[in-house]
Amino acid sequence: MELVAGSYEQVLFGFAVHPEPKVSGDCQKWTPVADFTHHAHTASLSAVATNSRFVVTGSKDETIHIYDMKKKIDHGALVHHNGTITCLKFHGNRHLISGAEDGLICVWDAKKWECLKSIKAHKGHVTFLSIHPSGKLALSVGTDKTLRTWNLVEGRSAFIKNIKQNAHIVEWSPRGEKYIVVILNKIDVYHLATASVSGTITNEKRISSVTFLSESVLAVAGDEEVVRFFDIDSLMCLCEFKAHENRVKDMFSFEIPEHHIIVTASNDGFIKMWKLKQDKDVPPSLLCEVNTNARLTCLGVWLDSVADTKESLPPTTELSPVSQEEQPKSNKKESSNAVQAAARQSEPNTKKCGLTGVHKKPAEGSGLVSAKKRKMGVMLEKKKRKKKI
Repeated sequence: MELVAGSYEQVLFGFAVHPEPKVSGDCQKWTPVADFTHHAHTASLSAVATNSRFVVTGSKDETIHIYDMKKKIDHGALVHHNGTITCLKFHGNRHLISGAEDGLICVWDAKKWECLKSIKAHKGHVTFLSIHPSGKLALSVGTDKTLRTWNLVEGRSAFIKNIKQNAHIVEWSPRGEKYIVVILNKIDVYHLATASVSGTITNEKRISSVTFLSESVLAVAGDEEVVRFFDIDSLMCLCEFKAHENRVKDMFSFEIPEHHIIVTASNDGFIKMWKLKQDKDVPPSLLCEVNTNARLTCLGVWLDSVADTKESLPPTTELSPVSQEEQPKSNKKESSNAVQAAARQSEPNTKKCGLTGVHKKPAEGSGLVSAKKRKMGVMLEKKKRKKKI
């Protein structure tokens, strides 16, 4: 197990965590050991994602860097986007999906590291995206004040919902029966069955990160030291605890045998691992902590024993975004039907196992670039800009 965190200082930190042998009567101790630091980017890190082999990082330098966790080496960079990388999501070990401030969502082959499809998803920035547990549906939010549902089976935009403000987080629940949309300090809870807001949770400060602990319990962190657990059915706060000395920037939760873990990272430089209680009304207990002495921005956990249960996204035709003009006017009932129709195609007995563009030629200028070539390219760009000035 390895905790990985990106920082304003352009560095990716990696800490291996090992549980010590349990002594009878005592609580088991966990020890984080510094494993690596990786300085590949030329600007602050903005996103991190992991699968069973790689850690990928996105940055304000508009690149995605790949780090091979098995060999502990830089694996190169992806340079398709023209804007800050805002979100990175793996689906199994075959596909990576990225979103950026250029309004694009890109689907990458995580074996050959080729861009399979580039979608103009939003008129403004893509601020966040989330893949349905089935891999056949995705949600994205952007600065064009829309929530977009993507049908990955048919390869098209399923529905565009106008929202009053710009949302900065969207997340499916573990079973995919609900999803939440975050706008500033408010969380709108949606049910897939109706595709409409069933309730709203209000946090004290602007929300920076959320993670589902179960189908109905959501951990929420914001521009403060406290983490809160909410029941998204009753909309009640179950408990809260002081996690850090400064604002919490990111969280990640996962389960391993005998443990349900939540990890937090903060501007105070600390990464902390907490053991969740069975009763979510009770605050978690601290397992271990490590100080990076850096201002942390994003967090991930690499589990080397992860089984590749989600090998690939489903087959699709051309992923072509639907413009606002092309989208038929829909009432709430129609929008619900569109989302449910896509969701129904996520039944586990389907034999489909491809993805759009898998058999197509990759997008031009979007392959893997070595770190050395990337740095040379950045230097040449700077020289060109100086000549123009």
